[in-house]
Parts: sequence; structure tokens; C-alpha cells
Amino acid sequence: MTRLDGLSHDDHEPHDHDRGLEFDLSTLWERRRVLGLIAGIGFASLVGCASGATTGGDPTSTPGSSDATASSASCAEIPEETAGPYPGDGSNGPNILTQSGIVRRDIRSSFGSASGVARGAPLTITLTITDTAKGCAAFQGAAVYLWHCDINGAYSMYSAEISNENHLRGVQEADASGAVTFTSIFPGAYSGRWPHVHFEVYPSLAQATAASNKIATSQLALLAAVCHSVYGTEGYSASVRNLAQTSLETDNVFRDGYGSQLAKVTGDVSSGYIASLAVPV
Repeated sequence: MTRLDGLSHDDHEPHDHDRGLEFDLSTLWERRRVLGLIAGIGFASLVGCASGATTGGDPTSTPGSSDATASSASCAEIPEETAGPYPGDGSNGPNILTQSGIVRRDIRSSFGSASGVARGAPLTITLTITDTAKGCAAFQGAAVYLWHCDINGAYSMYSAEISNENHLRGVQEADASGAVTFTSIFPGAYSGRWPHVHFEVYPSLAQATAASNKIATSQLALLAAVCHSVYGTEGYSASVRNLAQTSLETDNVFRDGYGSQLAKVTGDVSSGYIASLAVPV
């Protein structure tokens, strides 16, 4: 779909930052694309409450819901979604993909000449990239560019208050199991959108330098029960109001179907959450 995100706010441990992406790539090991079959893909069983890992049925339920939902494995491509108005991939203004330091796991801090650090509840995001042309075998060597808003619903590089920052953006290369993992914070909810995370998939790290090379663009949705738990903590007060004004069924991106984009989430507020999603491309 081609709809853009709507915002209510105004405009809404890397090294060698000054040596360019070419230097970053030269320090990485030569990799061969090894495709190994993985079974049991399909992470639509949901985990929600702050007390720990439980399966969630109704994705818009309040904390405490424990209706079990089963999901069969699928090799259908992840739905294509808009990158939104703040991608930072060169398609709409600045291109962070060419900057040294963008290839990193921990995306909480800015890099290069920027020094800001995003605050918020801990969230680890793991995407497992698979190749539908190979029967959903692990897509080793694929690259993922991932970004999302901060605790206030603002996007680095674009929103007025953090336009000089570049945190909550990063690139990772898929390992032998097709997995990429990012250390981040739980995004806030802003007016008009359900809480989400953006990502683009590229065929290789070397090609993850411009939006024109991407092979998929999609978004990860977060479970309502988890959002309610996180938004009850310090710093997320605006998100409580914004979350109450939308739902997965009315969100302009997810309302046509979100089953394959709703992350499995484990953990709790005190220890942090882990959100996992299978991404067939």
C-alpha cells in the first residue's frame, strides 16, 4: 500500500565513523550465501503480559488476555508497506545508509557528529529473513535497514526536536539462520498510527546503500497488551492517549491484514522485551 504515516508533532558502539561505508564494508568478513532450511516459520502466536511470556489471542486486548491462538507456517512474502515520510534512505531527503557507523546492532545512540541517546523501555528486535524463491530457506547475507520513532513519537533526522540526531536507525547483515538483531527502545505511539517498526530488506550489505536497491519494505506491529504495559511506565504518558485513539483494525497500514506482521513478544517491563518476526521476501 502507499499510504504515509500521519504525525501530530512538529515535523515530526560504532567506531571509525569518519571513514565512510566503504571502510565499514572492508572490515567485514567475506561471506558466501549459504541457504539452510529452517522449519516452523510463522510467529503469529502472540506473547503479551508484563508478567512474562504468555500467548495472546485478541491483538487489541488489554493486559491479562491469554486466549491461545495457533498459527501454521507460511512462506508467503511479507506484505509490502510504505516506508513512510521519514525513511532516511535517500528516497525522501537524507541518506543515512552511506554514513560510516550505520552498520551496527545497538541503535539507541546517535553516531558520527551526533551524540544523543534515545531513552525508553528496552526492546530487542529480531527479524528472520527467508527467501521465498528457495522455499523460505534462510537468507544468509541479506541486509536489513531498520528504524522507528522515539519515546515521544519523533523520528531522528526529520522531526524538529531531534533533526540533528540519527539514533534508532541501523543496518545488520543476516547470519546463517537468516536472523538480524537490533538493541533498541520500545517506540512510542503517535497520533494516527498503531505502534510499529519500519524495515527494508536488501539482497546484500554492499547493496544496502540506497533505497533503489531494496527488495522489500514492510512494518512490524506490536501487541496491544505489551503496549499497555510499556506505556504505563515513565516517559510514555502521551502514548497512552494516542494508543486509545487507534487500533490495528483502523490503522492506515495494518487495517487490511496484520497477521504476518504482528511480532511475537516475550519478556516484561523490568527486564525488557524481545520482539521476533519471520520476514519471507
